[in-house]
Amino acid sequence: MEVRDPIHGGMRLTASEVAVVDDPWVQRLRNIAQTGFAHLPFPGATHTRFSHSLGVMHLAGRAFDSAYKDWVFDKPDARDRFRQLVRIAALCHDIGHAPFSHCTEFAMPMLRELGVTWARDADRRATHEDYTLAILEKTGLARSIEANFPFTSRHVAALISGEVRVTGDFFWDGGFDHRRLLSQIVSSELDVDRLDYLVRDAYFSGATYGHVDVDWLISNLSAWPKDGQVWLALQGRAIYAFDDFLISRHHMFLMVYFHHESVVFEEMLKRYLAQPDCDWVLPAGLDAYLEVDDIALRQHLRSVDDSWANRVTQLRPWTRVVERHGNPVQASVEIEEAVLVKEGFDPIAVTSTGRLSRYAVVGRKRRSAPSIYVLNDGQRATRLDEATEVFERYREARCISRLYVAPEDVQAAKAVLDGLEPRSGY
Repeated sequence: MEVRDPIHGGMRLTASEVAVVDDPWVQRLRNIAQTGFAHLPFPGATHTRFSHSLGVMHLAGRAFDSAYKDWVFDKPDARDRFRQLVRIAALCHDIGHAPFSHCTEFAMPMLRELGVTWARDADRRATHEDYTLAILEKTGLARSIEANFPFTSRHVAALISGEVRVTGDFFWDGGFDHRRLLSQIVSSELDVDRLDYLVRDAYFSGATYGHVDVDWLISNLSAWPKDGQVWLALQGRAIYAFDDFLISRHHMFLMVYFHHESVVFEEMLKRYLAQPDCDWVLPAGLDAYLEVDDIALRQHLRSVDDSWANRVTQLRPWTRVVERHGNPVQASVEIEEAVLVKEGFDPIAVTSTGRLSRYAVVGRKRRSAPSIYVLNDGQRATRLDEATEVFERYREARCISRLYVAPEDVQAAKAVLDGLEPRSGY
C-alpha cells in the first residue's frame, strides 16, 4: 500500500504495517491535533498526530537503511526484524497523546493509576509516553503487533522508553546489542520524530524556521560499535546541517509553539479544568481513554456553562499586556504580576522556556542524553556534544514570559504598568 504525503511523497506500507495502522489506537490519532492551539495563529496548522506518525515511520525506515548500510548481520533475519521493529515503534510513539497534544498533559492522573508493570517510580504524574507504554502493554494493539510481526509490543515499548526491560537476546546479533541505536532512531537528539515534526509543522504553519535538510542528515547516519552496544553516529561532513537542525527546532519553539495566542488558549483551558466543579478528567482506564480526543473535549467544553470554557470554544482570548524575552531573570514578569494583583486584577501569567538540547549546559554539568557519535574519516569517533560548539553557544535557557488580562481590563492594566520603572530584556 502507498500513502501520499505532502512532506515525504509516496510512503510504502506492508500489509502487516497496515494491520497495525488500522488499529483503533492508531486511528484515534486522526482526531488529535499535532500542534494544540497553534491552528489559531497559524490557520494552516490543522494537521494531526496521525499524519505525523506515518511520516515518522517512513523516516525510521530510511534512517535504519542509512545507519546500517555497511553493517553485516550474522543472523539471516536480523536486518528485517530490526527494521520492522523500528518502523512500528516510530508509528506508535505518539499513541498516548491526550486531546490537543501537550495542552492537557497537566491533567493526567498519577502513573500508579495506569497499573503498568515497568514503572520504577509510580508516584508522579503520568505523561503521554506513559500512556503510550500502557497502551502497548494492556490493549488489543499488543495483539495486532504480535499477530503480524516476529516481536512483541514490549520490544516496541523498549525502543520508546529506556525504562522498559526485555528479556532474551532479541536485540543481540554478532556479539552486539542493537537496542541503543534502534531506540536512538526513535528518540534522541537526532531522531526521526523531530525530523518529521519540524518540517511538517513548518509546512502547515507557513513558518520558515523548520526548513531542515532531512535528506542530507539521514544519508549521513551510520552505526558505531562501542562497549558491546551499537550507537547512532553521524558523518562529520553533516555536522553543520545538524547545527542548523537544532537551531531551527529552537526557533520553532520560540516563534511557533510558544506563540502568544496558542499559549493563552492553553492557559484558559487549564483555568477551566482547575475549577472545583469541573468534572472533566483524563481517565486512567484505557477503554475510556480511547474515546477521549479533540472532538470529545470540544463537545464537553460546548456543553458546560463556564466562562473559561466559553472563551475557548468561542475563540475569545484574554489579551496580552506584557511580554518579556531573555534568560529567566530578564524575562521575569513577577513584579508586573504582583502590581496588577495588588491593584485588583486577576492576570494570567505564563513563562514558556526553551532549551536548545538535552546536551545544554546547566551550571558546570551537561544534561544527560544517550551519546551520538560523529565520525571523521570513518575511523575516529567523537561525542556529538564535543564535535560542535552549538551547545555552548546556546547553553542558556530562553524564556518568553507574558501577562494576560480580560479584554475589558486592558486599558486600566496598561495604565498601571506604565507607571513602573523600565527593566532590561525586551
